[in-house]
Amino acid sequence: MNLQKIIDKKDAAAQYMLNEITYICQNFEKRGPGSKGEEQACEYMAKVLKEECGCDRADVESFQENPGSFFGWIYFTITFVLLAIPLFFVFPLASVLLIVAGLFIVFMQFGLYKKLVDRCFPEKTGHNVTAVKKCTGEVKRRIFFNGHPDAAWEWPVNYKLGGVGFEGHAVLCGIGAIYYLVLSIISIVQTGGISFGMIDTGSLLFKLALGGLVFVPFLVGLYWMWNKNRIVDGANDNLSGCYMGISILKALQDEGIEFENTEIGVILSGSEEAGLRGAKAWCEQHKGEFDDVPTFIFSYDTIHDPKYLMTNYRDLNGTVKADKDVSDLFMEAAKEVGIPCKKGWVPPLGGATDSAAFAQAGFRATGVTGLNHKLEDYYHTRRDTYDNMNLEGLAGCFAVSVKALEMFDNGAKQ
Repeated sequence: MNLQKIIDKKDAAAQYMLNEITYICQNFEKRGPGSKGEEQACEYMAKVLKEECGCDRADVESFQENPGSFFGWIYFTITFVLLAIPLFFVFPLASVLLIVAGLFIVFMQFGLYKKLVDRCFPEKTGHNVTAVKKCTGEVKRRIFFNGHPDAAWEWPVNYKLGGVGFEGHAVLCGIGAIYYLVLSIISIVQTGGISFGMIDTGSLLFKLALGGLVFVPFLVGLYWMWNKNRIVDGANDNLSGCYMGISILKALQDEGIEFENTEIGVILSGSEEAGLRGAKAWCEQHKGEFDDVPTFIFSYDTIHDPKYLMTNYRDLNGTVKADKDVSDLFMEAAKEVGIPCKKGWVPPLGGATDSAAFAQAGFRATGVTGLNHKLEDYYHTRRDTYDNMNLEGLAGCFAVSVKALEMFDNGAKQ
């Protein structure tokens, strides 16, 4: 199959994406994880996939989640560390236990996206969409394009100070916790084990502990790392990812192009901003369903700046490996159409794309991003609006994606 005439219409596809994204942002409720707005967007896009993109199925599927838990670790971890600071002066062992417990919670909940404290937060219903357009003959291969329809809670520090301020704040809090952990361990070693009683006020350890109080304002400030009362528009993050796949199917439908042996689909996995909850639920609900033929998943997240278009070979804070063949296919497609694309990863403190959940469940997937991993001031802030999108970035990613589809249909990387 030659899809050059689709690729040549990349600018029109980008405008289509922008028009649709604008419509959703203007007409539906805010799309927080597990919200009515997320459901409305899923229902609307499922209708578009069914009626305008020729999909044989476009199912809106629900799942249960506890979205407040993803940043809820803050209430546990920061409280534990703040309690550990005064306890250091009288009972350093308790200080150690509290800090270790707090760091363990943040590592599991935010570092690895595990469901460690989920049950402590209210349950909500999230929504996914699974859409498939069948081929005309025997299915020999399948490709899914993925994006997440939900939008993020605002990060106030990133809005006011940008990524350097946001990440610097988080790092200072981490240093503060480790600082008091080390002091507590030293105190235990010096006293020969467990002890209870006021530390010598004339000691160097006491003076260092007093000096460490400089971290307290930063630790307290982390309680407001997220504003749970403000959901951003999420035009770039991540309606851009949702409409990457939808626009491809729409373009194919408009041109009357059908594939003989390649099945094409779109997965819209909700509540990514709550810790990949929708993608994890999708993998559980569809376990084994698509194992019949080679199936690739391209997971898009925040397709904005063309100079940062990137295939992420590792994901989830660098802990999860993406499928090499899927990743290589996107890179080779970019080279074929002359669109710059970097080979990279989602680094520590960089979070994750839904690609990580698919990969962990055994699906062959990679994550494609179009943003600077050194956070821009629109990322998770009220500046992520439909009038702050990049048509060139959308068009370039569309062209690469269509080329990847063409190469996949012609037998590449299977």
